[in-house]
Amino acid sequence: MGENIYDREAFFRQYSRMDRSVYGLDGAGEWHALKKLLPEFSGKRVLDLGCGFGWHCSWAADHGAVSVLGIELSEKMLAGAKQRNSRSQVTYRHCAIEAYEYPENTFDVVLSSLVLHYVADLDTVFRQVFRTLIPGGWFVFSVEHPVFTAEGRQDWLYDAEGKPLCWPVDHYFQEGKRNAVFLGEEMIKYHRTLTTYLRCLLNNGFVLEQLVEPEPDPALLDRPGMREELRRPMMLLAAARKKT
Repeated sequence: MGENIYDREAFFRQYSRMDRSVYGLDGAGEWHALKKLLPEFSGKRVLDLGCGFGWHCSWAADHGAVSVLGIELSEKMLAGAKQRNSRSQVTYRHCAIEAYEYPENTFDVVLSSLVLHYVADLDTVFRQVFRTLIPGGWFVFSVEHPVFTAEGRQDWLYDAEGKPLCWPVDHYFQEGKRNAVFLGEEMIKYHRTLTTYLRCLLNNGFVLEQLVEPEPDPALLDRPGMREELRRPMMLLAAARKKT
C-alpha cells in the first residue's frame, strides 16, 4: 500500500507549514515549468494519482475539466484536500495508487505530482495508466530527479561552517530502496535512473512529448533555501501521450 508517513502527526504538521502547502501551486518551485506541460483541460476527465491537498485537482477543475478524481493514501491529506480544494467537479477517494482499478479507456489526462518515487513497481503503474487513458490521452508527472535520489540520504555535504559544499551522487546505477530523511522523518523512497523512467514510458506504449529538469521559479529565489536548488536538479518532469 505504500508509505503512509503523511498521516504521522508530527510529519504532517511540518509538511503543512511548507510553502507548497500554505500557498498551493504558487509556492511550488517547479509549478512554473510543470504547468507548461499540461494539456488543455476543457471538457476533459482527469485522474490525479496521489493528489495530496488537491491543488492540481482544483486547477484542472478551474480550467474546464468536467470531472476530476483525486486518489490519495493519506487520510490527513484527503481531509485537507476536501477543506482547501473542494469543487463540484472534483471527487476525492482514499486509495493507494497501486490498488486503484484503472478502468479502461476512461480518462483524458492522468497527473501525478511527486509521488511515483514512493512506488516500488513503477512499470505496473505505467501500464495501468496507459490502460486507463483514452487513445491520445496525456500522462504528465513529476518525480524527484535521479541525481537527487541516488545517494539516498538526500542532504548536502557541509563544510566546517555548516555551509553546503556539494550534493553527493553515489550508487547511481544501483536502483531500488533508499532510506531518506524528509522533514526529520525517515522514509522509504525508490531510486531509478533517468533511463528507467524513459524506458518504462516507451515500453508501455507512450510517446514522450516533453522532458524537463526545472530550475526553481525565479520569483521564489528569495525564499529560504531556494537558491541552493540552482546547484543540482531536484525534480524531473515528463509529459507523454498514449498512442492513438
